[in-house]
Amino acid sequence: MSPKRIVFLLRLVTLILLCLPALHLAWLWYTDDLGARPVTEATHITGDWAVVLLLVSLALTPARSVFEWMPLVQIRRRIGVAAALYAVLHFLIYVADQKWNLIVVALEIAKRFYLTIGFVALLALVALAVTSTDGWQKRLKRNWKRLHWAIYPAAVLAILHFFIQSKANVGEATVAAGLFAWLMIWRFLPPRLRTRYAGLALLAVGATLAAFAFELSWYGLVNHVDPMRVLRADFDPDLAPRPTLKVLLAGVAALALVALRRGAKTLWTGRYIRKNIPSS
Repeated sequence: MSPKRIVFLLRLVTLILLCLPALHLAWLWYTDDLGARPVTEATHITGDWAVVLLLVSLALTPARSVFEWMPLVQIRRRIGVAAALYAVLHFLIYVADQKWNLIVVALEIAKRFYLTIGFVALLALVALAVTSTDGWQKRLKRNWKRLHWAIYPAAVLAILHFFIQSKANVGEATVAAGLFAWLMIWRFLPPRLRTRYAGLALLAVGATLAAFAFELSWYGLVNHVDPMRVLRADFDPDLAPRPTLKVLLAGVAALALVALRRGAKTLWTGRYIRKNIPSS
């Protein structure tokens, strides 16, 4: 299959997958399966998907490097734009819940800190999505890359917004923060370690410790929970899988996938050499 064909199919599959959460949400709304508070549930679902897609867009650069598959860069822009669109939908559903009263919405954003930082993250994501085109890249030149560094503070604000609106149960927010830590630690690793098994193992451990630190800090500083209680919960098999375990499993899964990819590549290369290159 030609490289152009691979890129076309990859973009098509990506577009379909990106539309599925919205279509599923529309179906749940149509069938009245969103529970007793459908607007609140829809707000949470779209917000969750905005964070997920934001993390996926940030994961494509490490994935391209560790899996040694260049076509992945061809879908990064689409996923980033989709994250912004789900964030916009998240905001519009919230506005609809306020009866489209923009004055009330503005006052709530100004008054509630978690709404303020969520709105700032939304503005940043929209700005990045709008300027993601080749035309804007040519217009802004060197400033384009500087502008798109805003993806990192936007991700921090989005995850903090996730933590605050989750209130007492910050399990999913902790997983998101742990995965974001993995992505950021990878970027700060020496280049020679980024694709090695030792570096990937360090990433898995580092991201897990970061997730535990986020969880401990949140429950300790915000909810005033005894840190030992959090520690015991993380090692209690009856409460598994805890957020920190999920982050560790994600790191181990990344390591296993890289090993499988390289093993398959080595096997295919050896078979190709034996078949097409004479031994003497």
